[in-house]
Amino acid sequence: MFASKRLSKELQKLQGTLPPGISLISAENFEEWLMDIKVMDDNPLYRNEVYRLRFRFGSSYPIEAPEVTFVQDPSHPIPMHPHVYSNGIICLDLLDTSGWSPVQNVESVCVSLQSMLTGNSKNERPPGNDAFVRTNRQRPRDINFVFHDNKV
Repeated sequence: MFASKRLSKELQKLQGTLPPGISLISAENFEEWLMDIKVMDDNPLYRNEVYRLRFRFGSSYPIEAPEVTFVQDPSHPIPMHPHVYSNGIICLDLLDTSGWSPVQNVESVCVSLQSMLTGNSKNERPPGNDAFVRTNRQRPRDINFVFHDNKV
């Protein structure tokens, strides 16, 4: 029940004023929401593109991170980025169990992803993209990514 209370408050805020380049597309229930983001600077890799994000919430949200992926459809490509697989899965510590904090919310995740795209200058996918997309059967939140700044 805590997830629905928190999501209800977030939805109220999202239906009001949002940061530039972020739009709420659908939030028909407290299980899955769609948001659109656009990179607001003049990064040539993402100019004039709008990207769709799917947020899936578990019953432990916000203690547990939502599952966030880019969604491809005819008008929304999956962005080319070294931390975004071609199936829309995002490798970002903020979305991982170890990097998530309950103070985060849908809006802050969208802003973080805008920032991640804004700072990118490489028109490439993560190493091993094709094999990962072909063989991965795990849900994004169950994947144990190793981040470059993890201590060994």
